[in-house]
Amino acid sequence: MLMEKPLPLPTEDTEGYWEACHRGRLVVRGCADCGHRFLPPAALCPACWSERVSFVEMSGRARVFSWIVVHRPQHPAFFDDAPYHVAIVELEEGPRMHTRLVGVDVADIRIGMDVEVVFQKVDDEISLPMFRPVP
Repeated sequence: MLMEKPLPLPTEDTEGYWEACHRGRLVVRGCADCGHRFLPPAALCPACWSERVSFVEMSGRARVFSWIVVHRPQHPAFFDDAPYHVAIVELEEGPRMHTRLVGVDVADIRIGMDVEVVFQKVDDEISLPMFRPVP
């Protein structure tokens, strides 16, 4: 039985993030008062509580901070994908984000490995940011 994978549901705070991803751009929230850049997108800066936040485009370059291999997904829709690699990457500009590593063998993944964002188009509204090794 083929099961549909759950998709992100954009909210008022995250809509701009998902629109940028769909256009092939990676953005985070940036604070105009303290300069903090952060994910997930929120209406207030978590560092200084300022409401003066907006989306800031990132370079799309990052390094692997931590990673795992998922052998037993929690959701049945992902059973056929296993095993797959999930990581926390640290963007060149500072923020860290959860993502999926693609285009790499498990034996080649290393902490500190340089990666770059790629986008997987899921439907007419959602494209998911994933990271692959820098060639």
